[in-house]
Amino acid sequence: MVGQVVLEGFHAVKHAVRFGGAVDTVVVLDREKAVALARSHAPDLVEVFERARVVGAAEFERVIGRSHPTGVGGLARRPAVDLAARRSAPLVLLDNPRNLGNFGAVIRVAAGLGAGGVVSLGDVDPWHPNVLRGSAGLHFAVPVARLGGPDDVRGTVIAFDAGGRELRDVRIPDDAVLAFGSERHGLSPEVRARADLVVSLPMRPKVSSYNLTTSVAMGLYHWELFRRAS
Repeated sequence: MVGQVVLEGFHAVKHAVRFGGAVDTVVVLDREKAVALARSHAPDLVEVFERARVVGAAEFERVIGRSHPTGVGGLARRPAVDLAARRSAPLVLLDNPRNLGNFGAVIRVAAGLGAGGVVSLGDVDPWHPNVLRGSAGLHFAVPVARLGGPDDVRGTVIAFDAGGRELRDVRIPDDAVLAFGSERHGLSPEVRARADLVVSLPMRPKVSSYNLTTSVAMGLYHWELFRRAS
């Protein structure tokens, strides 16, 4: 395990615990309210919140760094990631993402659709607090890491770009790498050169683009849909 990350809110703590995160500390402002949230939203984790440490508002902000509407927070150890492990689901590659909230939302979508992980290129730490906030703690549900460069990518790279082949005609293999460009600049020349295939998402004329998270969701759903049909 390397480093420590802050879990902001009930859902971040819930997901970290559910997916095997090493959660060392759980703090709550009101134990009864936290347990009530668990009973309504995560009955499998009631005991976790029954054992949580009750703190005052000042101590909560000292530990978590800020207040939170749910009055729940935690500290967890950042897991090590083995990207060389064999995958049975596509890996999502974000090429120099800039919007941290979108980055987190991509991880949330990837976790929901069972992706093999989310990796990024560029200078943004995929475990940045704002990214973790956007994923609601679902970093612990899939491998999440930053790569040194396109050459670190293993597998068939399918890049998404408006000028590519229509996705509806493509079957995505389980071990593929699905590459998506940044919100503003799109795919870098390096990633485009590394791509084995470039595909495009169906889009109505005069619509300029999709949100990054939407694009990733469509790509992964296409994979999942055809996987079920095979």
